[in-house]
Amino acid sequence: MQAWQVHENGEPNEVMRLEEVDRPTPGDGQILLKVRAANINFPDALMCRGQYQVRPPLPFTPGVEICGETEDGRRVIANPALPYGGFAEYAVADAAAVLPAPGSLDDAEAAALHIGYQTGWFGLHRRAGLEAGETLLVHAAAGGVGSAAVQLGKAAGATVIGVVGGADKAAVARELGCDVVIDRRAQDVIATVKEATGGRGVDVVYDPVGGEAYTQSTKVIAFEGRIVVVGFASGSVPSPGLNHALVKNYSILGLHWGLYNTKNPKLIQHCHEQLTDLAARGGIKPLVSERVPLSGAAAAVQRVADGVTTGRIAVVPENGA
Repeated sequence: MQAWQVHENGEPNEVMRLEEVDRPTPGDGQILLKVRAANINFPDALMCRGQYQVRPPLPFTPGVEICGETEDGRRVIANPALPYGGFAEYAVADAAAVLPAPGSLDDAEAAALHIGYQTGWFGLHRRAGLEAGETLLVHAAAGGVGSAAVQLGKAAGATVIGVVGGADKAAVARELGCDVVIDRRAQDVIATVKEATGGRGVDVVYDPVGGEAYTQSTKVIAFEGRIVVVGFASGSVPSPGLNHALVKNYSILGLHWGLYNTKNPKLIQHCHEQLTDLAARGGIKPLVSERVPLSGAAAAVQRVADGVTTGRIAVVPENGA
């Protein structure tokens, strides 16, 4: 089969190579999946660089999120078991963690209704307890992670403020349903949020960016607000001033979605049922901005790494749909 292989760490478009390799053999408790669509996530780029918390042995195939087909013809979504990732014609996954693909979504959309949306659901509902009528601020609102949080926030009845970088991304954020869109390149984020909220600030912040975005969040968080930290796409990990959290009465909540796989996997199944129902009712629909053939995966991963994409890019092998 064809698969992208990473033999050394570096920039994705430099270290990913499309090669002919043996079809992987599942281990105990694993199953072989024909890849119908694989979505590109920022961790794929970090793994290529050797900067992710999970460092698979070299060589490995990136691709942490797929819609696949079982040998008996079932359509499922899964996180492939590295080193046999999703940017290939076949991948391997742990059988216990495979979930049914929602019938209301196509392959690329179904693959995207996993890490980003599960992270959003756990972050907004399990960790932050977002309630209808509250105000949610989403950083990188037009990206793959942010766009999921925007849709989930709207579905929960929140007023959503989206922060983006650039006019094109601002247009995407509006289409996603943001009530207020802030272009951080052209507007003062802190002043605009305060104006939009009448000086009160926001109840929940969803931050996959870190760095300056986190600092801005602490300036606009409301009394008893919650900042959910889900990643550091900026490359800068902030050091929070806990005295500031004390003085303003806000919470800083970390979210590592992958821990639920081992700590409380039943919650992942419950979350998937909630997301599937929301998708069937039209409450959420993953934004797949581009579908590329398997041969285009390395260039697409590099674009995600460079932060120039919106929504999700799906890699669709010729055997996919």
